[in-house]
Formats: sequence, structure tokens, C-alpha cells
Amino acid sequence: MDDQETADRAPTTVEEFHERLAALADRLPKRLRQCAEYIGANADRIAVSTVAELAAGADVPPSAVMRFCQIVGFSGFSEMQRLFREAYAPVWPDYATRLQALKEKDAGSPAALLGEFIEAGRLSLEALAQSADEAVLNRAVSVLSHVNTVHVVGFRRAFPVASYLAYVFEKMSVPSMLHDGLGQMTHRGALRPGDGLLAITFPPYSRETLSLAEDARARGLAVVALTDRLSSPLATLSDAVVPVPEVDFGSFRSLSATIAVAMALAVAIGTRRGDGENARP
Repeated sequence: MDDQETADRAPTTVEEFHERLAALADRLPKRLRQCAEYIGANADRIAVSTVAELAAGADVPPSAVMRFCQIVGFSGFSEMQRLFREAYAPVWPDYATRLQALKEKDAGSPAALLGEFIEAGRLSLEALAQSADEAVLNRAVSVLSHVNTVHVVGFRRAFPVASYLAYVFEKMSVPSMLHDGLGQMTHRGALRPGDGLLAITFPPYSRETLSLAEDARARGLAVVALTDRLSSPLATLSDAVVPVPEVDFGSFRSLSATIAVAMALAVAIGTRRGDGENARP
């Protein structure tokens, strides 16, 4: 890759960084592509990792990581790391802080809270109605309706969605498995050729979910992502990315839109798998 292919300026946001990766992906030589795939899938680790650690994760020499930084537009690794340290510095407050903030606003009565969460859910669903892409949904359903077993993973806030999907798949007799991390067991050995993974994660992205998606991709499994945006770290690992907008109140984020999308995907997958013409032999 010559200097003309090197970006003129460094990305100024994490979103712009992922957009730059997507634009460069097909033009990178093997080692730089390995860097792009690993770093894109583990962007949350850039802020706390060394060049050597990222190189080991991508299975490339450290010099390849340094060259990758320059290709993306940074002067070096330090500049790229600074972007991610600044981006990930603002973290969601802990629950004690959130509750204290609600008390200070005198918004802690049950009726007031119910009204606020109803409004957050309404706004989330309205945003979903405006942004839902039929082609993306069809792609996700097509991918997962032709796999042997649908593996479902989602931790922390995404866990209620993942467990609901596993429940619905069970009721529809769709072969599935919930990866819940119980006892720190990953069940990676259950990922078999011909299976698919439905991965669900939102900022701050779950490392466990990203790791399982990375492993599934490495094993050749189909991966569908249910996440917040197309520039999510899951995007580079997925065959289909379904973005879901969610509005928060008091730093408590709604799941209304996510549950709606999960319901639609589950029922559509169950219906299509029940169709003799489309079901996997």
C-alpha cells in the first residue's frame, strides 16, 4: 500500500475510526488486515493495551501494528490510544450515583419514574420505527434461519434480551443455546460448523460477547449482531448488523426497542425455519 492510500488525517471519533477501517478493509495486505480485524473487534482494549499486547492478539509483529496506525491516519500508536482513552473515559455512573441524581431532581416517586420510563420507551420505539431497515432485518433472518443451532450471547444489560430469545427459540423448537457465562463457563466447544451466533451488546461493549463473536467468526460460523450502531466493534465480525436505538432516563437505558427487534427476529426465524422450502435440510 503506497502513501497515497494512507489517510490524510487521523480519525477524531471512535465512529470515524470504524468508518475508516471499513473503507480500508478490502485494500489492506494480510498482516494489516489481521490488525484491522482484531483491533476493530477489540476497540475497547486499545485504551489499556500496549503495542505488544495488540500485536499478540492479532498474531502479527509489533511493527505491523505501528504501520496499521499510520495507514489509518495516526502519527503512531500513542495518538490512536489517546483517541480511545478520551472516548472511553466518560463511563456510565454506578447505580448509587444514578439513584442519588434522581433524588436530587425529586424524580424518585413510583408514578414519576413510571412516566419517565414510559416516555423513554416511547421515544426508543419511535426512533426504531424511523430507522429500521427491512433489508438488514431480512439479511439477519436469512442468515440465522439456515443454521443448525442458533447460539445466543448477551451479558449485563443485554442478558434479559438474550435469555428471552433463548426462551422463544425453545418454544418454537428452534435448536438454540444460551451462553450465559454461568460458573465462568464459555461453552465454546459447542460452536460447531454450520451453527450461527446471535450476539447482543451495547456500550460499554461486553468483552465476553465480543470474544465469543470473534471465536465464532474464526471457526467460520455465521454471526448476527444486535447492537447500538453500525460502527460497533461487533460490525467487523458479523454477517449482518441490526442497529437498535435506545433512549435513557437518569442513565437507566430502555430495552423497549431492543425487545421489539428481538421478538421480530425470533418469530421471523421460527416462521422461516418452519417453511419446508427455506428450512435447512
